[in-house]
Amino acid sequence: MKIEFLLSCIAFAVGLGNVWRFPYLCYKNGGGAFLIPYVIMLICLGYPIFFLEFAFGQFASLGPISIWSISPLFKGVGYAMTIVSWYISLYYNVIIATALFYLFASFNSRLPWSTCDNWWNNGSTCYIIGTNSSISINKTTSPAVEYYNNYVLQKSSGFDDFGTPVWHMTLCLLLAWIIVVLSLIKGIQSLGKISYFTAIFPYIMLTILLVRAATLEGALDGIIYYLKPDFSRLSDPTVWTDAATQIIFSLSCCNGGLIAMSSYNKFKNNCYR
Repeated sequence: MKIEFLLSCIAFAVGLGNVWRFPYLCYKNGGGAFLIPYVIMLICLGYPIFFLEFAFGQFASLGPISIWSISPLFKGVGYAMTIVSWYISLYYNVIIATALFYLFASFNSRLPWSTCDNWWNNGSTCYIIGTNSSISINKTTSPAVEYYNNYVLQKSSGFDDFGTPVWHMTLCLLLAWIIVVLSLIKGIQSLGKISYFTAIFPYIMLTILLVRAATLEGALDGIIYYLKPDFSRLSDPTVWTDAATQIIFSLSCCNGGLIAMSSYNKFKNNCYR
């Protein structure tokens, strides 16, 4: 169904990169001025590649590896796309595993990352904002940071100390992969059904986060500080490189997913529309 294909593409394109990476790049590269190279790159780079991958996959009705049989010289491109997609799925599932763990932990009557009286806290450095304004914040850490580092990750002292598996994170990672397997167990049919949730739910959550953030004290000052344009940054090539990179990352281009999904379309489907 066209609606399922559309929702699958939306779900594929709208991800964590839009939520956390774009605001960081916008703040780093001149605030509101960053929108100028971003829009230019979206029109000149993002949309053409996005459409090209759609049309390519639909025309050949083949996956990202076998599609390059039209030109064996470029078959390595298909393998590279698949490897990139594989790497992305690896680290994205680690993030999902962390989110699942926090979801389960949030069902406690008292949030474990809100206090400094737990075994993973350092009593001399743990500091809850607002409890003692005389403490030097530069020498302290929040309970949320200590909870993440000392309990969730149980970070080791360095690369030479491998430690042991953190079982609660291992189980959450296993659960994340089980969800992936169940979502794809019937191929494109199950993916299309799952897309009704994966395409709509992120927008609901983003709306809730937007409303919540906008109602916090000092929200307007933060937005102004974040979006205040610095047009002098437009002469920096790094800004334009970051805009192009973010477009490719945000639209999920060049990793084979768009080619794979569009390959299930009918040959005469109007993919441009």
